[in-house]
Amino acid sequence: MSGTRKLFVGPRVRRLREQQGWSQTSLAGRLSLSLSYVSQIENNQRPVTAGVLLKLAEVFGGDISQFSEEQDKRQLAELDCAMHDPLLRGDAATPAVLARWLEQAPELVEAFLTLYQRYGRLQEEHAQTIDRFYGELGADLGDGRRREPLVPLPHEEVRDYFNRCNNYLDTLDRLGESLVDALQLVPGQRAAALRTVLRERCRVEVVATPEDAGDTGWLRRYDPARRRLEVAADLSDAQQAFQLAAQYALLMHGDAIDDAVREGGFSDAATQALARQGLAHYFAGAVNLPYTAFQWAAQHCRYDIELLQQRFHVGFESVCHRLSTLQRPGARGVPFYFVRLDQAGNISKRQSATAFHFARHGGACPLWHVHEAFAQPERILTQVAEMPDGTRFFGIARTTTRGGGGFRSRRKLFAIGLGCELSHARKLVYADGIDPERPRDVVPIGPGCRVCPRHECSQRAFPPAGKALLADSNAESLVSYRFR
Repeated sequence: MSGTRKLFVGPRVRRLREQQGWSQTSLAGRLSLSLSYVSQIENNQRPVTAGVLLKLAEVFGGDISQFSEEQDKRQLAELDCAMHDPLLRGDAATPAVLARWLEQAPELVEAFLTLYQRYGRLQEEHAQTIDRFYGELGADLGDGRRREPLVPLPHEEVRDYFNRCNNYLDTLDRLGESLVDALQLVPGQRAAALRTVLRERCRVEVVATPEDAGDTGWLRRYDPARRRLEVAADLSDAQQAFQLAAQYALLMHGDAIDDAVREGGFSDAATQALARQGLAHYFAGAVNLPYTAFQWAAQHCRYDIELLQQRFHVGFESVCHRLSTLQRPGARGVPFYFVRLDQAGNISKRQSATAFHFARHGGACPLWHVHEAFAQPERILTQVAEMPDGTRFFGIARTTTRGGGGFRSRRKLFAIGLGCELSHARKLVYADGIDPERPRDVVPIGPGCRVCPRHECSQRAFPPAGKALLADSNAESLVSYRFR
């Protein structure tokens, strides 16, 4: 909790208390505080101190992240985006009104956002279906064929779950770290030890994919009937260890993974399967980059990604992804957002422990420096960006490749973005020379053209939803769309 900002958690405390069926008097007794003090906290008349915050976490269970302002900021940004949709309102609600909704009816806001997100996914799925079948099957499928029902996209559901957890899953993280300690895993020599533990504890034989199998694209394939695990032969030690650890998690920690899947409330079998894979990957990341050692190293090298790559023998993307998960209570790192884009601007991964608002639909802001990374491969670019609400972020971006190994081998090219609120920038080696109080070059960006309120953006691809265009054939400027 920042020393310059007061933290008010009244609605969250009241909601948790009511869920437990406690009176204010009962809660005051559990916290060893006076009734008037608790009443002032619940009515946002008094901010909470660090000591009271720890007591609240102890009394209600969990950790202090459930009282974090970042979750409120993310929900406010998403609520603002939704309320700009012309199908919902004629005029967007003011920030004060949105904040009052979130304060007075947080459960209703969360339910509304879930419904709006699913509405957006259905709209995308519908558009894709029309693009694919229009003119081929026709409007009337009178030949007995039926279109599959539109359902929420599984990967979006899984991403939302990880974001709700602030990208940190304590049980799996500690299980991964315990395995590292038990096996005394050493960077660069992990795979052999994990093969041994899979054979001895799981009775699973690990073999390399046959060289004559061709370029199948499989990194790992497990045959439960034969208890045989094939791993691609051309992977590095860290990549092999990641795949082996993921399979170990599915075999040895299935109960913990199933508990997380139930907690996520995923809608169907496909989404649950994708969630299990994501949870196994989380465990594998904790094995390659154990929390305590990695968090200590990150702080001491000032989050120098290349130094962390060398120390832990992993890739650029792996380090950035792990940095975005360092939210363990009592040992938190800098709260980062993490994003991965392809060359078409599609976001294939996004996680955030910050208030940074990613566009869910319609593409990311073209002024965001992550797009520029493709023009300068493998060079780290920096940017100070300001969102429409005035929040400033410091970010880095760089391209990374996956695959390859031969002239005809398939490769993937991505741009990786990692960033934090500008107030944390001093902790990063990449921000040396930048004054967080008065940065010289600040780039105004937005969550995406469809919802961005900026009037003078020369890069705008289309006007924001619900805004009337100001058309004048006698005038022209670099700004493509002017609106009221």
